[in-house]
Amino acid sequence: MKDRVAIVTGGANGLGAAVAKGLAGRGARVLVNYAHSRDEAEETVEACRLLGADALAVQGDVGEDADCRRMVAAAAERWGRVDVLVNNAGTTRIVAHADLEGLGSDDFLSIYRTNVVGAFQMIRACTPLMKQGGYGAIVNVSSIAAIAAIGSSIAYAASKAALNNMTVSLARALGPEIRVNAVCPGFIATRRFSDALGEAGMRELIETVEGMTPLRRAGTPEDIATAILFLADEGAQHITGTSLVTDAGQILNPSPSVVSAKD
Repeated sequence: MKDRVAIVTGGANGLGAAVAKGLAGRGARVLVNYAHSRDEAEETVEACRLLGADALAVQGDVGEDADCRRMVAAAAERWGRVDVLVNNAGTTRIVAHADLEGLGSDDFLSIYRTNVVGAFQMIRACTPLMKQGGYGAIVNVSSIAAIAAIGSSIAYAASKAALNNMTVSLARALGPEIRVNAVCPGFIATRRFSDALGEAGMRELIETVEGMTPLRRAGTPEDIATAILFLADEGAQHITGTSLVTDAGQILNPSPSVVSAKD
C-alpha cells in the first residue's frame, strides 16, 4: 500500500480507526472522515502519523453528495490521487424484527441514506480519480445481517443487503480499473456495546457470541480490518464483486443473535 491514497469514511473510532491505522502502517496516506467525532478523528490521524503516514481528518456527512465530493477534492488537493475507498460509515436503529410498528418510513430513509446512498455517492465521487490513476480498490463494510436477515432492525438488514447488491453492480460497471468488494462482519466488540452494557454486560455478551461461533471468537475491529486491508491491496487483484463473510462462523449458527450487526 506504499504511497497509495485511501479514504476511510466513519474513520474516527472503532472499525474505521482500525482500518485507517492498518492502511497507515502499510505505507498509505489516509483521509479519515468523521461526521461528529472530531477529537477522536484527530486522535486517529495522530496515530497514523506516528506510524509514518501522512494523514488528514475531514468532516463530512456521506448522505450529502456535496460533502462526498468535498472529501475527495481534499484528498486530491493534498496528494493528487485517490486509490482506495473504504465505505465504513453506517447507521441503524435498534428495533425488534417482529415489531413492525416500531419502524417508520423515516427510519428506512435515514438508514438507507447513509448505508446505501452514502456509499454510492462516495464511490461516484472517487471514480474519476481512480480511473485516471489506473488503480482503484473499493471495500464496502456490510454485515452478515445482509445475508441472514438478522441484526439491529429489518431496515438495517435490508440496507446491507442492498449494499451487497450494489457491490456486484458496481464491480461490473467499474472494471477493469476499479475493483469493488464488500466485507460482512458478524459481531464486533466495540466501545458502543461496552458503553451501553458496562464491563460485566460486555463480558457476558462476548461469552455468548463466542459460544455461538465454531471458532469460539468474538470479532475485534482489527479482525475485520485485516480482511478489508486484504481486499484493498494488490494481492487481491483477482477479486471483485464479492462479499466476504468475516464472522468466525457465526452465520453458521441456526439461530444467530440479533447483536450480529456491526452497527
